[in-house]
Amino acid sequence: MNATLAYSTTEINRNFKIKVAGFNNDTKKLNTLVGVSGLVKLIGEELANKFIKRAFENSMWEDKTVCKLRRGLKVTFYNF
Repeated sequence: MNATLAYSTTEINRNFKIKVAGFNNDTKKLNTLVGVSGLVKLIGEELANKFIKRAFENSMWEDKTVCKLRRGLKVTFYNF
């Protein structure tokens, strides 16, 4: 199943700073800023689409949008 992103990478990077904190698949601790390609590598395209859509919907009212995964990964979208 090959999904494509709903928004362009330039549009996402222009509107948000994306920070990832928690543990990746190799149980390495993460606390870093990533771009769209880094986000897709960590969580996959389907979840990235879901999180980005949520971030764009909340960007009018919130300064940041936090999305958490059960495996302990937290993705934060900062608006600017």
